[in-house]
Amino acid sequence: MINEQYKYSALTSKIIGCAMTVHKVLGNGFQEVVYQRALEIEMRLADIGFQREFEMPVFYRDEQIATRRVDFLVEGVISVELKATTKLDDVNFAQAINYLEAYNLEIGLLINFGETSLNFRRLANKKYKPHK
Repeated sequence: MINEQYKYSALTSKIIGCAMTVHKVLGNGFQEVVYQRALEIEMRLADIGFQREFEMPVFYRDEQIATRRVDFLVEGVISVELKATTKLDDVNFAQAINYLEAYNLEIGLLINFGETSLNFRRLANKKYKPHK
């Protein structure tokens, strides 16, 4: 699953592996918070550094206008947004991309536990601005 052409591929593969374990054990049908708690345990066991429900500011024209919580901020560089829905839709993708752009993170994962098979997407922020 590791593809070195993608930034943070080893780390995203490790996160996806944890999510696959959670889905294999729990299956689909639970609320999102159940998967969030289970994924927290798996990532801790895998020695992945993260912050759960990490609150980040949202800026508009350089002014903070709100805060938003990403489900997981992994090692300070990857946002992980969880869903527990029967099918991911455009709104889910837009939300995950908006988080990447608002937080100026380069890479994110959108993971859906609500389907019979785990569904995940690796997302890249095309508007990412490297920190100086």
